Amino acid sequence: MLGGMSWESSLNYYKAINEGVKARLGGLHSAKILMYSVNFAEIEQLQHQGDWSTCATILTDAAKSIESAGADFLLICTNTMHKVAPEIDANIGIPILHIADATAERLKSDGIDRVGLLGTRFTMEQDFYKSRLIERYGIEVLVPNAAERELVHDVIYNELCLGKIKPKSREVYLAIIDSLANAGAEAIILGCTEIALLVEQNHTHIKLYDTTQIHAEQAVAKALE
Repeated sequence: MLGGMSWESSLNYYKAINEGVKARLGGLHSAKILMYSVNFAEIEQLQHQGDWSTCATILTDAAKSIESAGADFLLICTNTMHKVAPEIDANIGIPILHIADATAERLKSDGIDRVGLLGTRFTMEQDFYKSRLIERYGIEVLVPNAAERELVHDVIYNELCLGKIKPKSREVYLAIIDSLANAGAEAIILGCTEIALLVEQNHTHIKLYDTTQIHAEQAVAKALE
């Protein structure tokens, strides 16, 4: 696991993977996990400076450490930093279980062809995530308008990554989710690993796809193959 982006969501990854292994194997079984947790303050600053090259170098070095320690495959425990997944992949010998692929496969299995995407501004506005869903899986992707994207982004960095869960922010997110559904989205991708800390399925009738949980479940399945 390449985590720490933020540690709030990495905690959920660790819990979900161990719960999944226990559910499959029973008893006192838990997952054999190697984890490299970065300092998110450094990554966040580079993200907002647009210095993705340095981000790639930091995460590639971390991935190499994970590989050297004996991992069979890699989870990048964040949606946004899959922007640099190609650079990481080119420098390690173990496969990356890509979060967008895991999510898209679940969507296709459920017959979903048109989704709304919530995430950081980088994930919602840049092509590294959306284009993978569109080109590889034929899934149409809708995103909020510019003002809504800014609200979603700000809540992630100024609240959720700091462990702050505010009911007013949940209301804002739910209104944006409703707007995407009214625009034709059949479901919503919670395309930032922190969003599920704020919005859960019981908060809305619209089907939500929690990328953290989906990614973790695929990791369990792959590990136990």
